[in-house]
Amino acid sequence: MKATGIVRRLDGLGRIVLPKDIREMMDLPIETPMEIYIDNDYILLHKYQPACILCNSTDNVHFIEGKRLCEECLNKIAASWLVDPNK
Repeated sequence: MKATGIVRRLDGLGRIVLPKDIREMMDLPIETPMEIYIDNDYILLHKYQPACILCNSTDNVHFIEGKRLCEECLNKIAASWLVDPNK
């Protein structure tokens, strides 16, 4: 981890503001969804990227019936449906 030397206080609602320089450096425009992780004593923020429920890939993810599936898993599922189970 890289220290920035920047300190911010939580406001009355428990929020913090990421400094503009950091938002620009990390390409975080307003309304960017962020995911929050906890690692021992650390709170980590990460740009949210929807991942495939089967393989956790974030490449070419599609929403199908409310679930996230990547292109590769979709192709595997489609191929398995095309195989005749009686052979």
